[in-house]
Order: sequence, then C-alpha cells, then structure tokens
Amino acid sequence: MSAVANDHSEQPALQGFMLWVGGIVLALANFVAVLNMTIANVTVPNMAGALGAGSSQGTWVITSYAVAEAITVPLTGWLSSRFGAVRVFILAVFLFALFSLLCGMSTSLGMLLGMRVLQGMAGGPLLALSQTLLLRIFPKKQSMQAMGLWAMTTLLAPVVGPVLGGWLCDNYSWSYVFFINVPMAIAFGAIAWVLLRPYHDSPVKKPVDKIGMLLLVIWVASLQIMLDEGKDKDWFSSMEIRVLAITAVIGFAAFLIWELTEANPIVNLRVFRHRGFSSCMFVLALAFGAFFGLNVLTPQWLQFNMGYTTTWAGMVVAWGGVLSVIFSPVAANLANKRDARILIFIGCLWLGLDTFWRSMGTSDMGYWSICIPLFFMGVGMPMYYVPLTGLAMGSVTEEETASAAGLMNFVRTLSGAFATSLVTTAWQNRSIRAHAELANVVVSGVPTTQLPAGINPQLGREILNTMVDGQSLMLATNGLMMVMAGIFIIAAASIVLAPKAARVVDAASVGH
Repeated sequence: MSAVANDHSEQPALQGFMLWVGGIVLALANFVAVLNMTIANVTVPNMAGALGAGSSQGTWVITSYAVAEAITVPLTGWLSSRFGAVRVFILAVFLFALFSLLCGMSTSLGMLLGMRVLQGMAGGPLLALSQTLLLRIFPKKQSMQAMGLWAMTTLLAPVVGPVLGGWLCDNYSWSYVFFINVPMAIAFGAIAWVLLRPYHDSPVKKPVDKIGMLLLVIWVASLQIMLDEGKDKDWFSSMEIRVLAITAVIGFAAFLIWELTEANPIVNLRVFRHRGFSSCMFVLALAFGAFFGLNVLTPQWLQFNMGYTTTWAGMVVAWGGVLSVIFSPVAANLANKRDARILIFIGCLWLGLDTFWRSMGTSDMGYWSICIPLFFMGVGMPMYYVPLTGLAMGSVTEEETASAAGLMNFVRTLSGAFATSLVTTAWQNRSIRAHAELANVVVSGVPTTQLPAGINPQLGREILNTMVDGQSLMLATNGLMMVMAGIFIIAAASIVLAPKAARVVDAASVGH
C-alpha cells in the first residue's frame, strides 16, 4: 500500500526550461548537504583556536554533523510519508539555512557543536528527498538523466569541500564556511516551493516508532563517535572505545530485531529482502568507501609528504571531479540503453586500475604527474554510481523507493565514516612500520660516511631521518592505494550478485 494518498502518476512532469531549473535546484540542495561533510575539515584548527578550544576538541565539529546526518538520513521514508515529501524537503532547506547562520555566529565551541548537530539533522533529509523529488518531476524516460544530475553533485561535493573551505578560511574567516550556505539554501528553498507545490502529497498519520528511533540514535551515535575517536585513543586499548563498540553492537542488534518485527518501523529494513538492492548496497559500501578514503588520504599525503598548502592540496584533489561532470550525463544516457550491471563493472574496474596506477607514486613527483591519474579517475565514478543508483531503486517496489533512497544515503554516509577512520589509522601505522624498516637499512649501511664534507654526524642523522620520514609516508601511501585498488576490483566483481532490475525507475511514483 502506498504511503501517501495522492497518485503521482496523475501529476504532469515539469517541462522544458522549468524542468531543468527544478532539477538543478534539487541537485544543488543535495550538493550543499554533502559539501558540509568536508568543507569544515581543513578549518578545524582555525575554529578551535578562535573559540578557545584544543584541536582534538575541534574535531567534534566534523563528528557532530556526521552523527546527526547519519541518524536522520534513514528516517526519510517515514518523515515523507508522515508529513509529505515536499513539505519535509522545503522545511529542511530553510532550517539548514538557519542553523548554518547560527553556526557561523557561534561564540563558543559548545554553541557551535549544538548548531552543527541541528544543521546535520536538517541536512539528512536533503540527501534522499532531493533524489526522490528529482525522479518525481522528471518524465519517466528521463529518469536516468535525473539520476546523473543528482550523482554528479554527490560526487563533486566531497572534492570541492576542502578547496572551498580552505579558500574561505584563508581569505575571510572560518565563519564564512557556514555563512556561504545561507543565501544558497534560502534561494533553493524559495524556488523549490514555487515549483514543487503541485507535487505536494497528503500525509498519512502513523504511530511514531519511539523505541526504534531511540535505538537508531544509540547505535549510530556510538559507532560514529567510536570511529572518529578511536584513532586518537589507540582504539580498543581505551575503555571508552570498548564501551562504545559494545554499545554499538548491542544497539544495532536490538535495532534490527525491533525494526523487522515492528508493524510501523521508523526505518523500513524490509527493502533489503530484494537481492538486487542488497547487492547494490554492498557494492556501494565498498566502492564509495574506497573513493572517500582516497579523498581523505590524498590531501594528507600532499600536505605532509609533498609540501603542498591546504589550498593547493584541495586544488589537486579537485581535478578528480572534472571528468565526473562531463561523464555523468554520458553515464545516464548509457544506463538507459545498456545493462546497468555491465556499466557498474566497467566503472569500478576503471577506478581500481586508476588507483593501481596511483600506487606507483614517488616523493619527487611533479604537479601534473599527480593530477593526471586523478583527472582520469573522474571517468569511473559516474560510470558506476549513476547506473548503480538506477539499479538499486529499480530493484524495490514503488512504495519502498523513498525508504530505499534514505537507506542508500545512509550506507554511503557510514561507508565514508568507516573509510575516514580506517584510512587515517592505517596510514599512520603503515608509516611507522615503514620508518622502522627503513631506519634499520640506513643504520646498517652507515650512510653518514657518504655525506658531503663539513656536515657533522648529528646534522647528518637529522637529514637522513627527514629523508626516511618522507619515504615512509610515500610507502604507506602507495600501500593504501594498492589496498583501495583491490577494494574497487572486488566491488566490480560483486555486481554479479545483483539480478537485472525488476522495473525501470518510475518518476511518477518515487517519494511515496
């Protein structure tokens, strides 16, 4: 049974210029929500210093947004059926603007964290509802074009975030990282209200699954905090991390049992009964996690090993988004004509081979030697992500599409959180091991005798240690690149688990 009373098949899709205005506004609303996952990353030291907090405390600016967004994303299906998809989307856009303004006006770390939580809660519904409303306003024959537009903003935002955040902080102040959201969100909300009113659906009153919501908050918050704090607290040697891990596991198990037996669940986990959707989520978790891990690793390597500034590191990473813009509509067009599983395989394999290419880096690489592999990586991202979205949504029933979209964004958010934590921890550990191995080689070779005359042994050892540090970071980076290349190839092979989509995604029915 549909979750709303209205029959969207009776509503005409937008046409011509207004269709693309509506599509661009919805896609940009999604862009802003995804952008705020990474735009504050490079400004944490500035924020912490300005608000009188330590850098370790400042990282909660990132964690608080991620936790709040991860909690509200899977609630999208219930919210849209209870209050109407259009109404929830418009309210979320305006609340996002309000809380962004208050973030920028914060005078203490406590106020900033509180506003970031509220900003993340407003941003969560934007991720899924921008997707479902795009499909609702586009004609059925153009549904893959709509997914291409949405996927393009999803892939570009994590790349643009650090560049824009660094530039705003360097040229203005950290507050503008949040202020920039305000005019955009207000404009998007106003335009969307005018264009989407004909698509408003009548809400269906359902009882609130309070226990399910509480369990969701407990296990997601515990997991996210554990992932963010684990690397700084030496993981399971810390009692706090052990408690968080146990809480997350027990909370997740209780959440699964409750939601699968509850008559009106807050999150519709039953969509995972569709093999096509489950397989797509497995591929998404692997491929997007590896992609996000690369976006975390690359700027750190450039700054700590290659001597790049924050702004220049961001500009290098931005090259990865250039071909994504060009190939997103190409991927959408191909997805309408070819088996999506073939395109997903090609896209993931392309990413794996490109990442393998990047794993052969050296510490004396020039700017273009770094940028060219990143540039070509932009071909693979839309080639797998656009058809994957269409295949996932086409594997569930029409009534389940909004819930499936929310869960898809939830899987993407969690895979990014896992990747961020695992990559930063593994990079540090690998560099320490590589440093120890290289130091043994250097010491056994007694290289100080080969230093130019006039350099004393102490200075020589310091010079050699600096060289060893650089090579250790390079070896750690190449090793992780190799691991992520393997993950992309596993993702490519895993798409064989998915059957062909049961239906073409119906633009008229999405958002129920």
